[in-house]
Amino acid sequence: MRDSLGVCCLYGLVKRDLQVAMHQKAAVLTSLSFFVLVVSLFPLGIGPEQETLRRIAPGIFWIAALLATVLSLGRLFEQDYADGSLEQLVLSPAPLSLLVFGKLTAHWLLTGLPLILLAPLLALQFGLPPGSLPVLAISLLLGTPVLSLLGSIGASLTLGLRGGSVLLTLLVVPLYVPVLIFGAGAVDAAVTGSTAESHLSLLGAMLVISLFFAPWVSAVALRIALE
Repeated sequence: MRDSLGVCCLYGLVKRDLQVAMHQKAAVLTSLSFFVLVVSLFPLGIGPEQETLRRIAPGIFWIAALLATVLSLGRLFEQDYADGSLEQLVLSPAPLSLLVFGKLTAHWLLTGLPLILLAPLLALQFGLPPGSLPVLAISLLLGTPVLSLLGSIGASLTLGLRGGSVLLTLLVVPLYVPVLIFGAGAVDAAVTGSTAESHLSLLGAMLVISLFFAPWVSAVALRIALE
């Protein structure tokens, strides 16, 4: 009975967050537009040299994805905290960590998934080999959920603090460094003709660990923030 209640609450929370986002399209499009602009400006600024663009493309895509995620973390819990919805989530009979996972799912659907869909199209500007495009998409598919999961820890720890956005950035960016290294490394390996399996495996391991720990840690931090 408790499991079915938790699943219903999870589904309802994801649906609600997606519906709210559809009424606040400007906030959702901000991070996506930032990603597109950052990635698109580099070829214009560096020039048309294809070899140079191929070498820097993996880092550019992953840095842009990282910064776009950081830009979107502020709305993860802030609105629920401001209107009192977060207190209702804490008092819900469903486990708070499960509800946090639901909010993270909605966050990734609105932030991470569009980046994955756009990245192969934007990669055409850099002249990436066709064989590297699936690796780019897979690395983002594995890595962007980790960015959301780790970001939730920082967002919950800084909730309600003055200057929280700056502190949030300082907290989460160091946590993102391994994801950045292995994500960009996977794409770079594909571009140079090497195997990307080891990098993707490490991204997958980080995803599993983050799925296990991040919702629970965020739930604890949210309870502390509301006390």
